[in-house]
Amino acid sequence: MNGLTGSSVPDGWRLRSIAELTTMIMDYRGRTPKKLGMEWGGGGIPALSARNVKRGLVDLGEGTNYGSDALYRRWMTRGDIRAGDIVMTTEAPLGNVALISDDRRYILSQRTVMLRVDASAAVPEYIYFALQGERFQRLLAENASGSTATGIQRRRLEQLRVLVPDHTADQRRIAYALSDAQGWIGALGDIIRKKVALREATAQQLLTGRRRLPGYAEPWESLPIQQLADVDPENLGSGTPPDFNFRYISLEDVDRGRLVGHSKQAFTSAPSRARRRVRPNDVLVGTVRPNLKSHLLFTEDGGGPWICSTGFAVIRGRPGGADPRFIFYQMMGDDIARQIDALLSGSNYPAINSGDVRRLLVAVPPLDEQRAIAGVLAEMDADVFALRQRAGKALLIRKGMADQLLSGKTRLAADDRSTGRDGVLV
Repeated sequence: MNGLTGSSVPDGWRLRSIAELTTMIMDYRGRTPKKLGMEWGGGGIPALSARNVKRGLVDLGEGTNYGSDALYRRWMTRGDIRAGDIVMTTEAPLGNVALISDDRRYILSQRTVMLRVDASAAVPEYIYFALQGERFQRLLAENASGSTATGIQRRRLEQLRVLVPDHTADQRRIAYALSDAQGWIGALGDIIRKKVALREATAQQLLTGRRRLPGYAEPWESLPIQQLADVDPENLGSGTPPDFNFRYISLEDVDRGRLVGHSKQAFTSAPSRARRRVRPNDVLVGTVRPNLKSHLLFTEDGGGPWICSTGFAVIRGRPGGADPRFIFYQMMGDDIARQIDALLSGSNYPAINSGDVRRLLVAVPPLDEQRAIAGVLAEMDADVFALRQRAGKALLIRKGMADQLLSGKTRLAADDRSTGRDGVLV
């Protein structure tokens, strides 16, 4: 399949292939600095690979390669990428799309192609949104190949067809409406990033005692976990009934403080690592690849019993010893991360054990200050969580809006067909 059936095309729209809609498809698949007798570094020109092209944006964060002027000249033999060009990932992951918004130089690197839209045929911003739409993404998946990593061949990509309004004014109106919605989501993203940065800075200050909350002045102590809590206090033994049913938490079910899944198990058929009993307010510390911080403050109080993998150390606070939330926040903090890194140094296998966890040193104030600090951080976390929920709902609204507009099911009308700035839903 390379497009829609004729009956699926609305009046005033047509199906046009990628080849028809573009004046250039830039693809340096397989090109590497090594093949050019060069290497990364020596300059500040970012390379756009599949790791940098996210859904709707170019992310030049951690892991971005940079090249020199000399590498750029050897590599970019077909000219520069420029503002208004579209970049799309062709493999691992397939189908992420971003619109280039500046005129800085980029090196088009692994698993990414550049599409330059023919301005006489279509509005680039419309094509950018159409390529992200449900119809085209489904079409892309149907035409992909490969067993290990799914990808799209260049010649196949050129044949894929996009549903496009005949009038560029209609395209422009749709692009403007979707851009406005995306701007709203982007603004929420900016707020979330600022809130997260503030929360991280606050945690760093409060958890080390560098900043004290009003009304607290007593000295802190540095104590090993084993003086504050019990580690792995309950485990399933060989005498456990075979028909003992429970909810199981594996290492993969925890992602940096979030319980993202679990499974129902019976002891007789459960994984051999399903041994640690978990109760509300226990802190689960991921001991395999602990630098990933697969730690969790367990708060479920129903549906149990709950059991977790022996890949976790379970910390259970003693009455009057330590606040569970405070211990969890310390486990997620930089000081504990540094101690764990020191334990892993020189090791062939990135893991620690429960004995290591018992000996981790934690900076602790009196119990009432622990609770106050945990309360401040929990409130900030709740604020970020609420914003992320808003952003998630906004994404769903935008997706529904895009599905309607990009399929022609909902039309936009405007007083000025040339700009689309006054469009209203009809």
